[in-house]
Amino acid sequence: MADWIALDRLLITAQPGRDIGVCDGIAVDHVAFRLRVLAWRDAFSTAEGRDWALYFDDTVAFAAALFGAWHAGKRVFLAADNLPATLQALQPQVSGFSGDLSADYQPLQATAVAEDSALLPLDERACELCVFTSGSTGQPSAISKRLDQLAREVDALQAAFGAQLDGAQVHGTVSHQHIYGLLFRVLWPLAAGRAIQPRRFFHEDLVGALAGTDTVLVATPAHLKRLPEQLDWASLHGRLRAVFSSGGPLPEDAARQVRQWLGVAPTEVYGSSETGGIAWRRWDTDAPPWQPLPGVQWRIEEDCLAVASPHLETSDWWRTQDRVEALADGRFRLLGRADRIVKIEERRVSLDALERALREDPEVEDVRVLVLQGQREQLAAVVVPADPALARAGDSARRALGQRLGARLAQGHDAVTRPRRWRLVESLPINAQGKVTQAALVALFQPLMPVPVWGCREEAEATLRMTLDPALRAFQGHFPQAPILPGVAQLDWAVRFGRQAFVLPTGFQRMDAVKFQRVARPGDELTLQLQWDTERGVLTFRYTSVHGVHASGRVVFADAH
Repeated sequence: MADWIALDRLLITAQPGRDIGVCDGIAVDHVAFRLRVLAWRDAFSTAEGRDWALYFDDTVAFAAALFGAWHAGKRVFLAADNLPATLQALQPQVSGFSGDLSADYQPLQATAVAEDSALLPLDERACELCVFTSGSTGQPSAISKRLDQLAREVDALQAAFGAQLDGAQVHGTVSHQHIYGLLFRVLWPLAAGRAIQPRRFFHEDLVGALAGTDTVLVATPAHLKRLPEQLDWASLHGRLRAVFSSGGPLPEDAARQVRQWLGVAPTEVYGSSETGGIAWRRWDTDAPPWQPLPGVQWRIEEDCLAVASPHLETSDWWRTQDRVEALADGRFRLLGRADRIVKIEERRVSLDALERALREDPEVEDVRVLVLQGQREQLAAVVVPADPALARAGDSARRALGQRLGARLAQGHDAVTRPRRWRLVESLPINAQGKVTQAALVALFQPLMPVPVWGCREEAEATLRMTLDPALRAFQGHFPQAPILPGVAQLDWAVRFGRQAFVLPTGFQRMDAVKFQRVARPGDELTLQLQWDTERGVLTFRYTSVHGVHASGRVVFADAH
């Protein structure tokens, strides 16, 4: 194994003078870093349980906690973010949390180290880490990695790209809480002795951060294709050693733009959380083929790429869902995802082909096509229009664009094999990895409100029935194991339906006598009774079903002034 493990040796016999990170311009050398690792080791050594979740904004602080946890014999789970829903889903799997989290999660804090103490060498096969897939093709799932697997992947990256990066500082727009950022912003630079910037940079301050020193930029396609033209990119020419992109396909136009503006051809790395790094290509020319990373073997199985790699847990071959074409020189071209060929009413449809056809339309800037589940599966499209104003336009203008796009698709696709539902957005929703997730796309089609079936609608009284569709956005994450309708949603619906039925004042004063007596679940049919007292400005609501009364109360309004 290559000298990446020298990092652990350096921590054990640390000497001053070798930089490991930069915090607000102050170098942090191996001795200082070692003391931080010791502090975290001591903190984790006294903590009960084996499995601990980490979330840190600062990359150097994260790295110290990670190695401290490993030296204490802990298995580390990387929370994708610190959003409440993410932490709630992770909580049953771990003994505790540490990092930049609210007090609700009682995050473990590092202890002070009175004096330098010994660090024993790490057993790389015993050190484990759980990362989560991005969710770009489904629900995120946990992937376990051993330190020896990660070390071999660092070896491959150093063998492929290390010579061009000596002495360069590492900046990134990606989070270290995911496998790509973990490798490129933490483990590889630590092992190679490169300085790390502890925080992520975004477009507004990226040029200033990169200027003045030899730099490596670790980014994603989502970030690279949104580079603002007005920034002084020319100031980076000659100082930017490399631009890495991973996490999804880098569009050809974006690669050309990076090459022109930043003065360096971007290097795209292909792989996944499950497989680790597989191959790379540099955009010196348009549409370059892929070449495998050092140590990675590949072959074609049933039109899909299969790999045998030291980055995998075993020596077995792993078949991906990426269709591939072999080239005579040992490189290959990717042809799209096999799992993006779906069946709709027994008809095979390529979601990739639909997206390509839509992107060729002059009215489309970007698009994602997905399958919406239900009693009847439907194709849906989330479109970023070329004219941003259309994403903010009224229903009729937005509907008209969807109709125009559907009509043009009709030249090559029948009604079954083209999208039936459309959403226009100013930009595709991306997560901390810069990826567009399936869950975020589906959420755009989840209704905020149930469909009402009105009974009476009189001047001071109204009644409506509603069936609680499981797809309602209010059910998402509340709770994953047994969804129930949140009380805040019932209050919101009562006011919204009240405004449809009556002329309510715009000003809200207070709520009175609000009671939640019985939970409501997906599939329940609720009756909502509304009464409006104009003189007192009081809206009274009552939710009932065959199970009894679910909720009731009063909302008091007043004129806005």
